[in-house]
Amino acid sequence: MISLSIFLIVLALVFVAKGVIIVQQAEVVIVERLGKFDRVLQSGFNFIIPVLEAPRAIDWKVTQKGFDGSTYSIIQKRTKIDLREAVYDFPRQNVITKDNVSISINALLYFQIVDPKSAVYEIQNLPDAIEKLTQTNLRNLVGQLDLDESLVSRDKINHELRAILDEATNKWGVKVNRVELQDIIPPADIQSAMEKQMKAERDRRAAILEAEGLKKSAVLKAEGEKEAAINRAEGEKQANILRAEGVAQARILEADGEKEAIQRIINALADKGQPDKYLIAMKYLETMKTITSGKDNKIVYMPYEATGILSSVDGIKQMFSK
Repeated sequence: MISLSIFLIVLALVFVAKGVIIVQQAEVVIVERLGKFDRVLQSGFNFIIPVLEAPRAIDWKVTQKGFDGSTYSIIQKRTKIDLREAVYDFPRQNVITKDNVSISINALLYFQIVDPKSAVYEIQNLPDAIEKLTQTNLRNLVGQLDLDESLVSRDKINHELRAILDEATNKWGVKVNRVELQDIIPPADIQSAMEKQMKAERDRRAAILEAEGLKKSAVLKAEGEKEAAINRAEGEKQANILRAEGVAQARILEADGEKEAIQRIINALADKGQPDKYLIAMKYLETMKTITSGKDNKIVYMPYEATGILSSVDGIKQMFSK
């Protein structure tokens, strides 16, 4: 009896241990009863009936790195399904573009299981299926683009690939949130040719910019010289005007002074003689003085009209003697 009791206790403990399942947060477990889907266990404490009920194991592809740094994939059996968003790093693959250039691409895929039942029963190996689907559709998208378009159309490829994968994996209970192309690497010879092309393009742009700079500099210099010439001519014009106005004012003042002097002489000699003869004689003498005032003028001559001048001087003397 004691042995039977111990056996029953041990059996009960084993039954309880097999029947208790603790599910962590953001995880679920698919439970089958006699091989048929029964229910989904949520996070927390759960109990199943051993022998009659069992968690459904699923195949899950996992990528690992070896000691030598190489990457390899293994298939694991899992009974718990993670509902968190997962990131899958696809291995690098070769893709041929529209212009028959083989490029190397690796991508990142962010997906999340939203229907655990469909993820288990609608597809055998969910990560492997998503990987193959991504590779085939990536080849199709890149095959429609030239090399140059592929290098500059990452956002377009990401958007179109995400839309295709999200629609295709909808029946698997998966939501594809984002696709990112990490690297697009062309062959070495193509990359070298592209670098040379870019260098030539940069040199061409530099030459154009330098020519435009020299052109603008020449235009600005010419405009500056033109502006300076205009300002200089305007200044000379104003200076000439002011100079002419000064000369005119001086001549006017000189004429006014001479007029005043002549008028005074006329008024002084009005009652004593003929002032016109006096003025003519004085002007004649001033002119003769100017003619003979040169440095090399050493000849003394008597003008032809000297007798008339002397008579005028004599007449002036007589007028003052009165």
